[in-house]
Amino acid sequence: MSIRIFVTGGTFDKEYNELDGSLYFTDTHIHEMLKLGRNKVSTDIRTLMMIDSLYMTEQDRELIANNCLNSKSDKIIITHGTDTMVETAKFIAERIKDKTIILTGAMIPYKFGSSDGLFNLGAALAYVQTLPYGVYIAMNGRFFNWDNCRKNKLIAEFEEIK
Repeated sequence: MSIRIFVTGGTFDKEYNELDGSLYFTDTHIHEMLKLGRNKVSTDIRTLMMIDSLYMTEQDRELIANNCLNSKSDKIIITHGTDTMVETAKFIAERIKDKTIILTGAMIPYKFGSSDGLFNLGAALAYVQTLPYGVYIAMNGRFFNWDNCRKNKLIAEFEEIK
């Protein structure tokens, strides 16, 4: 069975306007990233939304959780903005117990060329195939239980809560 990938936006998929310096969304880069990474794992990709996670609402999280719940696959990756990734992971974990769900993202947009997004996506693909049922966050080459991590904004990394 394919790994289901749900796209929600976040820094992962932001584009840069060279004229005014703004960041914006057009379409997901997931297809390009999987090709560049020479992925051979079967995936089924669906874009749910393209938003900055700071603007994510309860209704957006409900949409994500419902899509996970209704997915035939028990292996799911969600690309998500890092600022509220833990909140969405909590929302999902409270509703779904019988799937392996990995949330991942990037600190730097993929289109910048120096993004951590490609590495994080590859790690998420590996973790979703090996971890037991549960909700996890995959960032910085590590996986975290959703309820034992946070984004450290001072060093731009995810870390365990000690």
